[in-house]
Amino acid sequence: MNVNAVRAIYLYEMSRFFRTILQSFISPVISTSLYFVVFGAAIGSRIDQVEGVSYGAFIVPGLIMLSVMTQAISNASFGIYFPKFIGTIYELLSAPVNFLEIVLGYVGAAATKALFIGMVILGTASLFVDLEIQHPIAMMAFMVLTCVSFALFGFIIGIWAQNFEQLQLIPLLVITPLVFLGGSFYSIKMLPPIWQTITLFNPVVYLISGFRWAFFGVQDVDVGLSLLAILGFTSICLGLIWWIFKTGYRIRS
Repeated sequence: MNVNAVRAIYLYEMSRFFRTILQSFISPVISTSLYFVVFGAAIGSRIDQVEGVSYGAFIVPGLIMLSVMTQAISNASFGIYFPKFIGTIYELLSAPVNFLEIVLGYVGAAATKALFIGMVILGTASLFVDLEIQHPIAMMAFMVLTCVSFALFGFIIGIWAQNFEQLQLIPLLVITPLVFLGGSFYSIKMLPPIWQTITLFNPVVYLISGFRWAFFGVQDVDVGLSLLAILGFTSICLGLIWWIFKTGYRIRS
């Protein structure tokens, strides 16, 4: 393992983040505040509690997961796409660095950024509602796993994308709708039975349910299934990345 190579890639990616640290702080704080104004105040005034949890607190895990997923994908996809765009990826591929070290550097930096944003949103949310995290270790485990798995997914998108429009296509048209329809701002138990069954085909439901259980001890699906879902998604992404580097798909042409 070339630790110096991993460290160099990681620090270079993190340096881009710290150059825009102010925007990185302000954007999630403003977005979270707006969500609380719209959902917490407007809708929360009509919904007192959901499964014994105040509505304002109930939406916090969904808000965090929405931002963590999109940030992890965005940072990882842009991180690997930009070297492709300007051609410096060939210097990286010709260096004595294997694919595992490249992935560790880029994905590790993207996951760190997403985790940082998630903690900022958690801190912002605590200003609006009283939060008591019942399972803090499980909460951090779910957040870290989500950051890593979606950073891996973003890395795949960055390799696949051939222009900046494609870079934003999947996060905007696939991930964001799945998060909104995955029980971020409601319990799927509030839906009619047929829609509850349909919603279970949305993989994001399992992630949000497990994350919400870590906060409040309530869940839409079994927490074991939530853990299996995120581990399975991570394994699929790792397998796809291994295949990409083995075949040179869209990185050697």
